[in-house]
Amino acid sequence: MSAVDIAKEVIEVEIAGLVHMSSRLGDDFNKAVKTIISTDGRTIICGMGKSGLIGKKIVASFASTGTPSFFMHPGEAFHGDLGMVTPEDVFIAISNSGETDEVLKLLPFLRDNGNYIIGITGNKNSTLAKNSHCHLDIAVPKEACPLQLAPTSSTTATLVMGDALTVALMEQRSFKPENFARFHPGGSLGRRLLSKVSDEMISSNLPIVKSDTSIQELIHTMTKGMLGVAIIMDDQLFKGIVTDGDLRRAIEKYEKDIFDKKSIDISSQNTITISQDSSMIIATELMEQKKINLLVAFDNDIVVGVLKK
Repeated sequence: MSAVDIAKEVIEVEIAGLVHMSSRLGDDFNKAVKTIISTDGRTIICGMGKSGLIGKKIVASFASTGTPSFFMHPGEAFHGDLGMVTPEDVFIAISNSGETDEVLKLLPFLRDNGNYIIGITGNKNSTLAKNSHCHLDIAVPKEACPLQLAPTSSTTATLVMGDALTVALMEQRSFKPENFARFHPGGSLGRRLLSKVSDEMISSNLPIVKSDTSIQELIHTMTKGMLGVAIIMDDQLFKGIVTDGDLRRAIEKYEKDIFDKKSIDISSQNTITISQDSSMIIATELMEQKKINLLVAFDNDIVVGVLKK
């Protein structure tokens, strides 16, 4: 069997595992979502080994979509980190077997502390499942590992269960792109949604020429400005722009007579402009829609900057 055939078989086995898991989703999933939404505390996720690694990813998804969450290693929890757990916190314990000793040792404290326990296991008859307030079943018919030893289909099922919880919680919270951007200010979405044109535009040393500026001086100004554009202004009044593309097309059209022209003769006078107070998402969508890579930014009737992709 080729490597590609093996890969296809693995994928098919894991898809079958997800279908099997999906068919058994029930009211306990609703209870889990409702409890997490309604708690005044945080959602703590705990797991050992591969379950712990998947748990950390679920924590990251929760935290970035409006569900305050953190990961707790069961070994560290048993040796003092349980002090971080408040009675209001929801505790999600992940164990495919439902019999992971390090996780089970935490149950007496969690019961005494009054925590709501959500068990994610592949065995509904396990100790963890029986001692949870609700149980999310991630059982799969078989692992993709041919030896049935390495967690494969089961970890995929756990990951997808976490994604299902994440999306259900987002829907229940009416979580919007603006909310997502608040938690991702360094990403492209955060930049587009939270920033204004004034935050991103180039506003100093703008390459400005007059309508009657010669082509030689126009080229000099564009080269010095390094923006690929010159802005035509007469007595503070905006007249248009000349882009690198405008200049190339004019040279092709006029050839050696190009130097008899003035900047206004080769300008783009139907320039797309935008207010400096507009959001970056509006600016980005406008550039994509118009298939352009720059906008001239205005404050009322005054040119204040250039925004480039």
